[in-house]
Amino acid sequence: MDGGRFKLYDQLELQEFQDKYVIKSVESPDQGFSIGRRDGNVEPLNGDSSPSPSKVSTIYGVVGTIRLVAGTYVLVITSRKEVGSFLGFPVFKVMSMKFLSCNEALKFSTTQEKKDEAYFRTLLRTVESTPGLYYSYEADITLNLQRRYKLAEGWMNKSIWKQADPRFVWNRNLLEDLIESKAAQLNLKSSHVTITVTFKEVYTASRYSIVEMIGTRMWRRGANLEGDTANFIETEQLLEHEGFRSSFLQIRGSIPLLWEQIVDLSYKPRLRIINHEQTSNVVERHFHDLLQRYGETVAVDLTDKHGDEGQLNEAYAAEMKKLQDVRYVSFDFHNYCGNSNFDNIKVLYDQISEDFEKQGYFLVDTEGNILEEQKGVIRVNCIDCLDRTNVTQNFLAEKSLNVQLQRIGVLTSSECISMFAEEHGKFRALWAEQGDEISLEYAGTLALKGDLVRYGKQTIVGVIKDGMSALSRYYLNNFHDGDAMDLISGHYSVNRNNPSPFQLNGFESLSVTPSPLSSVEALISAWCGVPISAWGGARSRPGWSADLTSQERRDEEGDGDGFMLEIHVRIVSDYMFYGQTENLQYLPVASALIVGGLTLTTFTLQNAGRNTQQFIASVICAGVSAGVMALVKANGRQFCSRPRLCGLL
Repeated sequence: MDGGRFKLYDQLELQEFQDKYVIKSVESPDQGFSIGRRDGNVEPLNGDSSPSPSKVSTIYGVVGTIRLVAGTYVLVITSRKEVGSFLGFPVFKVMSMKFLSCNEALKFSTTQEKKDEAYFRTLLRTVESTPGLYYSYEADITLNLQRRYKLAEGWMNKSIWKQADPRFVWNRNLLEDLIESKAAQLNLKSSHVTITVTFKEVYTASRYSIVEMIGTRMWRRGANLEGDTANFIETEQLLEHEGFRSSFLQIRGSIPLLWEQIVDLSYKPRLRIINHEQTSNVVERHFHDLLQRYGETVAVDLTDKHGDEGQLNEAYAAEMKKLQDVRYVSFDFHNYCGNSNFDNIKVLYDQISEDFEKQGYFLVDTEGNILEEQKGVIRVNCIDCLDRTNVTQNFLAEKSLNVQLQRIGVLTSSECISMFAEEHGKFRALWAEQGDEISLEYAGTLALKGDLVRYGKQTIVGVIKDGMSALSRYYLNNFHDGDAMDLISGHYSVNRNNPSPFQLNGFESLSVTPSPLSSVEALISAWCGVPISAWGGARSRPGWSADLTSQERRDEEGDGDGFMLEIHVRIVSDYMFYGQTENLQYLPVASALIVGGLTLTTFTLQNAGRNTQQFIASVICAGVSAGVMALVKANGRQFCSRPRLCGLL
């Protein structure tokens, strides 16, 4: 403690010994702890002299520890960058992190345990490059301004991890062992908060909830049974001017129904609403929590009213009618604002302006007296809660900023920030950059429609950037692994006594709709090197096991019988990683066959009129290409990445 406040050390010395790591404060060398490299046990420094370490380096915080199958790993911050201030306190961005291995016991593990540990370590390497992590040694950046002023003085003097909002503490799970060992006064609370500062007096803080469902974007949709939603973010716009401080809060989050959008190689996978007896309770739990935290809530739904989104929109509206204390507003963003008609966002504002003005904002004067309180919140969603949501929240934030600047006398009642080109441009850039940060964290790319926020219109360069981001999202959606976040957040706990989560229990199933059946049979036989007719009892080809069954099924529409082959193929190889790699290895082969088949078809068709044999070859090439394309399309989900550590719900 220092003057009644809990002190965090901003520079630490990392000493590496053969049997342990020692981490201690540069400022107070007697403050620190050691971690055994064999068992990961944390011990306070006891003042005993030690031989000279093999390596000494400076680190800027200990994020936490995680225990895997055969060892403990310590995550430390190796570089940082000061990016601005939060209520007068410096804020740093994590630039690089590193895991220290305490896994000497790995040499005594089984072969399967070593494989599991190796895979978990690849997930840890992903965590080391996690974007959008910010922290402060002196201020709790997880709390919004209004909540800070409402908390008692005694609460603010508690240790920083006790006063924090646990929803927004990214490393909350990693801190547990250090807190229990009372070593956490050296530790830093690393928050999933985006701090964007572009001009001195106005900035935003977007707090990304770690409590909610996280992981690969397309596998984390909707809500879970507790009412926690995917991609829940609290965004606070703060203004500081001549001693006045004000803030305006908005929130976003996935539609709080049970629904999914499983990737299948298509650009826009189909949405599916999960019928569940708890659906109404899920919605009620979600909004009850918002009412408790933020007060009166207006839910703005920006999804389309047709197609798959329309079905989701309709289901959401039906559930919201059951809630008496939450106002629901549906605004088809694409219908109103499509074709660059973005000024039509005013149509939405006209519908919610009365509630918006009544909710207000938070304001304190130079003496710390509360002049205004925000009495509610606008909750905005689209499908991803990224691009359309960014545009809408930017519009509302500008409206609120105008009122705040008028209230403290910076603007007259007839003026608004858009009348001042330079400052308005900075404000737009502020929101465009925070939209990009949020999108990078959730989707892995810059936000789409960023030009609308930055310039108020779409540009050619912006269209090109959006196209590149869309292609990147397609790749990440289908093939990026989200298991790392499930592991680091504690949604999945490693237990060496449990079976390996990566071992397949049975065969991977591929569904093939034969069209024509003979082409598919030929294709599969060519792939496997074994005729289908030979797939009887014991398989003759070493390293392969396969089974072919068929079943009749009725169409979902009920207007005819379909025929489906379930082809179960599993590669038995020590070099293949737990099922997903087995599926992904087919993708380049299939792609090569499609491209090669189409190329050969084109080439042979050019000479087909001269030679009957070449005509037949063209037909065969076309059939193989069509068969492979049908196989890939029918089994899109099997080729895509999917979470293995945690289930969907």
